[in-house]
Amino acid sequence: MSDAAPLLEVNDVSLVFGGVRALTDINFSVDRGELFSIIGPNGAGKTSMLNCVSGRYSPNQGRILFQGRDVTRLRPNQRCQLGIGRTFQNLALFNHMTVLDNIMVGRHHLMRNNFLTGSLYWLTGAQREELDHRRAVEDIIDFLEISHIRKAVAGTLSYGLRKRVELARAVALKPDLILLDEPMAGMNLEEKEDMARYVIDLNEEWGMTVIMIEHDMGVVMDISHRVMVLDFGKKIADGLPEEVMRNEHVRTAYLGEEAAGDADPNERVA
Repeated sequence: MSDAAPLLEVNDVSLVFGGVRALTDINFSVDRGELFSIIGPNGAGKTSMLNCVSGRYSPNQGRILFQGRDVTRLRPNQRCQLGIGRTFQNLALFNHMTVLDNIMVGRHHLMRNNFLTGSLYWLTGAQREELDHRRAVEDIIDFLEISHIRKAVAGTLSYGLRKRVELARAVALKPDLILLDEPMAGMNLEEKEDMARYVIDLNEEWGMTVIMIEHDMGVVMDISHRVMVLDFGKKIADGLPEEVMRNEHVRTAYLGEEAAGDADPNERVA
């Protein structure tokens, strides 16, 4: 995207669970302002890669740099404070809390009060800060068009709306880099179109760099700036969407050896 240093660099990352190699020598970088997608067949290592970036997993080898800083051994909450937010493949909302309260949780690390200054801060600036955070949350609620459910209990909502609330909570972190793990999974066509629009606007209007895992190849190829393909924990392609679509290794991974040889080169990977 530019000559500036990448926002995120993943260098020679490998991840092993027992005797299973989930990731092997993965290298890639993401520039500030990119919408970068990771695709691959089931079990390819996509979520494992996202978990390494977010700090949920620690790689067995390699380094992860965020804004030039080595974050390989930092905990998830420390990475969050540096500006990395994420959603999960399986919903991770507080189902007993309202939509508004779920989103407010995402603002927690931005609050300035602490154990030593809490009492004094409450008398001086807490109310003003509370208002600022609530205004920010209301902006997110308006952006994601969920005003009508702001007071609803999260566990009572439809699956599509809960996915939208989880995105709202991740956005509330005010991240420089947001990791989206299958944000459109289980949605109908209309819901997918809405979510794709939100992802584009987060990237273009809100200035968030996005790494997205998604199985809908139509969406991936339409909205991504670059695409990386994993297969059995190894990177087999990385480039512009149209370049990846033409890559024979990618077609083989998705369609099988014979199908890849016989496939129409203009047909989208399914």
